[in-house]
Amino acid sequence: MTKTRFQDGGVKRVPHRAVAMSAIGLCAALCAFGAQAQETFKIGIVSFLSGQAAESFGIPAVNGAKVLVDAFNKGAAPAPYNKVGFGGMKIEAVYVDENGGATKQVQELRNLYDREKVDAVVGYVGSGDCLAVAPAAEEMKKFLVLYDCGTPRIFEDNKYSYVFRTASHATMDNVALARYMKARNVKADTFNMINQDYAWGQDSRKDFIWSMEKLYPAAKMGEDQLPKFGAGQYGTEISALMSKPADVTHSSLWGGDLQAFILQAGPRGLFKRSQFVLSAADHVLPGLGDKMPDGVILGARGAYGLMSPKSALNDWWWEIYQKAYNVYPVQAPYRMAQSLLGLKLAAEKAMAANGGKKPTHEQLAEALRNSEWDSPAGRIRMANGGGHQAVQETAIGKTRYDAAKKMVMLDDIQRFPADCVNPPPNMKSEEWIKAGFPGAKGCP
Repeated sequence: MTKTRFQDGGVKRVPHRAVAMSAIGLCAALCAFGAQAQETFKIGIVSFLSGQAAESFGIPAVNGAKVLVDAFNKGAAPAPYNKVGFGGMKIEAVYVDENGGATKQVQELRNLYDREKVDAVVGYVGSGDCLAVAPAAEEMKKFLVLYDCGTPRIFEDNKYSYVFRTASHATMDNVALARYMKARNVKADTFNMINQDYAWGQDSRKDFIWSMEKLYPAAKMGEDQLPKFGAGQYGTEISALMSKPADVTHSSLWGGDLQAFILQAGPRGLFKRSQFVLSAADHVLPGLGDKMPDGVILGARGAYGLMSPKSALNDWWWEIYQKAYNVYPVQAPYRMAQSLLGLKLAAEKAMAANGGKKPTHEQLAEALRNSEWDSPAGRIRMANGGGHQAVQETAIGKTRYDAAKKMVMLDDIQRFPADCVNPPPNMKSEEWIKAGFPGAKGCP
């Protein structure tokens, strides 16, 4: 049975079949169901199903989960992911809408554990939501995987036993942008900024400023715009950026906010007056098409989508996603996939150590801590945050609309190894950048 919980709290239940039974038949069926339940691993999957972040981010992420769960349950994934379900246990997914704010998400998290009796929760895009649900899961001693959200604060300001993030945080994105610019001698005597006024935007802003101080010490910051999350209208901010144009304009806008900004700023010529560098923008490319300006330097928060590495696993992932949804996978489904792949291997490792039985929350945490696995985006290592925070390689490229293919392409792609753009273990992002990136390895 698949369930989807929407923002209003309603749950749509879709049974596989309805069967009329006598009292004796009902008893037999319930007994059979009880046996079947022992072979089911239940996952709560949380992402934006409504609101400004749904179309370009939340729904593609959930689509990625659906196609991957289906492949797992059929035993159709490549080795070492080819066991049916999780170690023979079929996977049952409950999909929950992240829209509604941090307070609501804490309650939904509790509902997933207490009412739905999920064995694990994988979710959350908003940094504010992650900062709220992480301590709640820890208090309940329940296993939680954060598949996205960008703020470094999750594990740099706290220590958790049950909470993990299976993707790099936003420091990687902004360090890579600055390194890409430096490697290509992009002029940056002045730079403007526009970032959302909450944890993600504030942290992205600071990481880029500090990176510029080290790599472009003479650069001067000009406009520093901080619109609210979900603002939608950016006329005032665009006017401010145009009135004092800079060599470079940095932004970590994402989702519907980024789409709206590009659609409003493009016709006013802002992208022709400054070199834009966008830390997390690949997910809006399929939707914007020829409305996306050429020559924008952007990242995908990993080696995702058009910047993903060539591998048999990536070819398989790209094929099943594109076949199901008639569009290539971008940032959000890639991040969801690497979370579920890591969870699958951790669950099966825990089962092997547990006599083949379904693992507890503690056993899942022990299995995922300090683990490594291959994803469509490359190697994922739970190297930071005491083995709870992933590091990974990333890539930066430059936009170009291809009229013949009717899609935005990415040129001049440069890859950055994980150890080049992620802080080392036991060192906070701020300290690492301000100290001049000590220990950085493999940088171009």
